[in-house]
Amino acid sequence: MLDVKFAVLLPHLDERQRRLYLASEAEALGHGGISAVARLAEVSESTVARGCDELAGGAEVLGRVRRPGGGRKSAAERDPGLVAALESLIEPHEVGDPVSPLRWTTASLRDLARELTEAGHPVSAPVVGDLLRGLGFSLQGMAKTRAGSHVPDRDAQFRHINAAVERFLAQGLPVVSVDAKKKEPIGDFARAGRSWRPKGEPITAPDHDFLGPGAPIAIPYGVYDLGRDTGWVNVGTDRNTAAFAVESLRRWWNHQGRLDYPDATRLLVTADSGGANSADSTLFKKDLAAFADESGLAVTVLHFPPATSKWNKVEHRLFSRITHSLRGQPLTSYEVLLQTISATRTSTGLTVQAVLDENEYPTGRTLTRAERKGVEQRVERDEFHGEWNYTIAPQGPDQQLQEDPRDESGPPIPAEVTFLLTHPALTGMPREEFEQLVLRLEPCQQILTEAERQSAGRDGRGRNPGFGTLDHRHRVLAAVLRSRNSVTLTLAAELMGRKRNVLSYHAGRSKPLLAFAGPELARILVFRRPRPPRTLEALKRVIEDHDNEINSSSK
Repeated sequence: MLDVKFAVLLPHLDERQRRLYLASEAEALGHGGISAVARLAEVSESTVARGCDELAGGAEVLGRVRRPGGGRKSAAERDPGLVAALESLIEPHEVGDPVSPLRWTTASLRDLARELTEAGHPVSAPVVGDLLRGLGFSLQGMAKTRAGSHVPDRDAQFRHINAAVERFLAQGLPVVSVDAKKKEPIGDFARAGRSWRPKGEPITAPDHDFLGPGAPIAIPYGVYDLGRDTGWVNVGTDRNTAAFAVESLRRWWNHQGRLDYPDATRLLVTADSGGANSADSTLFKKDLAAFADESGLAVTVLHFPPATSKWNKVEHRLFSRITHSLRGQPLTSYEVLLQTISATRTSTGLTVQAVLDENEYPTGRTLTRAERKGVEQRVERDEFHGEWNYTIAPQGPDQQLQEDPRDESGPPIPAEVTFLLTHPALTGMPREEFEQLVLRLEPCQQILTEAERQSAGRDGRGRNPGFGTLDHRHRVLAAVLRSRNSVTLTLAAELMGRKRNVLSYHAGRSKPLLAFAGPELARILVFRRPRPPRTLEALKRVIEDHDNEINSSSK
């Protein structure tokens, strides 16, 4: 109502009358009245305050008012070039040099006033603020609203997720949102945020935070139940891997989910597209398949499009409240972290449970080709963006994923096959010398195997898990046969009961070891048969011709 009264009455009053009238309205409002009246009447608070003083002092009526146009002229009127100079400072990307140092020195009103004064436009900081507001500017922070990338059907995927969530909730089925929170260092480290403390007694922390390589960390993985507004946080101490993500889901179901949903046969999981629960992670899907088999649940996973994880419910329904609980408090131990997270509550009824997970989750896990194929067969992809939306149904024990048979040693290679392939006609040396070569290269093979094992443990690289194993003796034999081109690897693999790619792989891995055998073996390996035998009959003829040649030369 006041703004309407001011708009109608103030134009008919002189300066003093306006001031006194506004002061009377401010006193009628009580505490805060001066600022409220000044804002509605669009005058300064000092004007209203001066009117209040005049009313309180009982000053006599002056009997005169300021003439039209009286009073001090504004800075913009006194200096016509002031506004243009100010605009050139605040918008350097449009009217100035974008790499000018001036761009980095005009972050405050005082900086702008100093730059304008040096440019020949003397002005104060408050006047600069008035001019900026008159130009339509205001002091603002950065708003994180732009998506990092735009993928096709981004909004359609949001609608797809929303429809699926509403359908599951309407049927009384569990719907959870999952993700990992940022790592938290455990120890006497400073944390952002403020908490109520006795005046002058803040919580102290070291002035520098040094995180050594062995410093303990906590990885909170959250599972937020949309239907019951409850949170479950599995606090890991090792690494954020696919196994850790699925284990967090498993723990939630075993300790809380199966109690809240005893009759559930399906579970809907919403997650982002990256990290341990990535939409592209076959390991995540494999571990989910194992969880589905254990729990008997058909697990439906809906991934948010890339660069849109902030809309996942776990972020602003659970993690935001946990961050609020952890503000300004040092996490000196895992127990402190668990108790603080478990104490998280909201007025709408959110409750949180937190447990400690001290299991090890090593990186570098790999899957064989058969395992990848088995996982893909388990995944039932939706017609709409199957790379984001899929379901993994439980299977019985006889249907569950089997290990790749190529990773096993396979049936033993018959002795007669080894005797045949180690014939001097193929290896270029008597069988006794070949056995000595195998013994001489065994330490080198052990060193190579250990190096591959350490490499696989460090960064996931190492022996290709898609190839089967082969003992050291037959590795050396495959390398010699391949170097001399004595027989096709297809025929040799057929005789050994292995696949050709197994022999080809191990022959290539073992070939560098032959360099440690000395110059004698190098001279033997120089020979390469131009047309190696491709059938067993042709192989036997090569051996028979070699024996006949040896017998004739000995006579």
